[in-house]
Parts: sequence; C-alpha cells; structure tokens
Amino acid sequence: MASSFLEIVQLADGEIVLQRADDDGEPLVSIRFSDESEAFIDEAKLDVAKAMIHAGLQVVAHISREGMESQEEKLLSDDSEADNDRVIH
Repeated sequence: MASSFLEIVQLADGEIVLQRADDDGEPLVSIRFSDESEAFIDEAKLDVAKAMIHAGLQVVAHISREGMESQEEKLLSDDSEADNDRVIH
C-alpha cells in the first residue's frame, strides 16, 4: 500500500469508513453497526469503530512482520544449504 494519510470518517448514512485523505476512491475499510448494536453502544459508536480499525491495523502489522521473518529464515536456510553443497580443498 502506498504511503499516505488515512482518515476515519462517519458518512451521512452512519457508516464509518477508513479512507485515504487524498483520494475519493473506495474506502479501505467500512464499518456498519446494526440498529441493536448502535442502541447498545450509544454515543461511543465512533470510538468503537476506531478501536476496531486500530486492532485490525495491529494484526496486519503482525502478519507482515511474520511474513518478512519467514522470508528471511528461508533465505538463510537456502544459503546454509548452498554452503553444505560446497567442497573445500
């Protein structure tokens, strides 16, 4: 994903979206609460949506780190296997 500023916006229909601040394209994330959920969380709707988005971003960062570590381990493993194939005289 390209580096840009993100914003959380509540739309006129009540939907809360995460979008790029400099783009009118499709939102990256959208959150819509049922009427029952909205009645339960009352005025905290935006705070709950922010917490949900924050948790999602943390999970993505964790998954990304794990992927990078896995790739590094594979590269190191490939290098050590290549070293085992060499005969030094």
